[in-house]
Amino acid sequence: MSVIIKNKEQIEKIREGGKILAKVLNMVAKKVKPGVSTYELDKYAYDLIKKEGGTPAFLNYKPEGAETPFPGTICASVNNEIVHGIPSKTRILKEGDIISIDVGLRYKGYFTDHAKTVAVGKISKKDEDLLEATKKALEIGIWAARGGATVGDIGHAIESFVYKKYGIVRELAGHGVGVKIHEDPYVPNYGKAGKGEKLVLGMVIAIEPMLNIGGDAITLAPDNWTIKTADGSKSAHFEHTILITEGDAEILTV
Repeated sequence: MSVIIKNKEQIEKIREGGKILAKVLNMVAKKVKPGVSTYELDKYAYDLIKKEGGTPAFLNYKPEGAETPFPGTICASVNNEIVHGIPSKTRILKEGDIISIDVGLRYKGYFTDHAKTVAVGKISKKDEDLLEATKKALEIGIWAARGGATVGDIGHAIESFVYKKYGIVRELAGHGVGVKIHEDPYVPNYGKAGKGEKLVLGMVIAIEPMLNIGGDAITLAPDNWTIKTADGSKSAHFEHTILITEGDAEILTV
């Protein structure tokens, strides 16, 4: 697979979808409170996407190597769950939890991807710091994503900011997006400056740092989807879909 450079018409449709996705995720995030199930959040996201004329990109998505299709509209990952948490009627959010809500959208034939981690009620200072650092890591990664730079520059910027403060999930990464939900290039949250795929105008990528309070190591839950921290520590995840330009990248999921 090679990088798909988007033309003006494609970018405009991706831009439209990105605005809708940002609206959907913000509305779902506002529903987060103690006593709400992750299934309720999932159903709400599904209804919002359908109302906007889109299609949930993750629902029934079966990537290479997966045993079963993903059964939800959102990935709802709570506390020590990093990504790909399956929404459930029995998973009830509690005061002090944190939840990563990751949503993909197909709109007018094109894909966008967006995630944020949300506090459930009042959370600890330690968890607040984790969320703030992960959000900042995403901002720093986006700042490094300029035309003429490389994928390694993005990873290096994030890794340098995070250095030894948090565990960086290394087996999972950002990616190209647009024509498919996952495209080249692979965009890790660590790396060497100047190395890797060159960022060129018209490239659309999703940057998504995942940081753990504990170590880097991960484990796969028995459901064969949910990825957790191996040491049980909490994890946060933020993601934007962006367009590479000559200067600062354009954030499409706002």
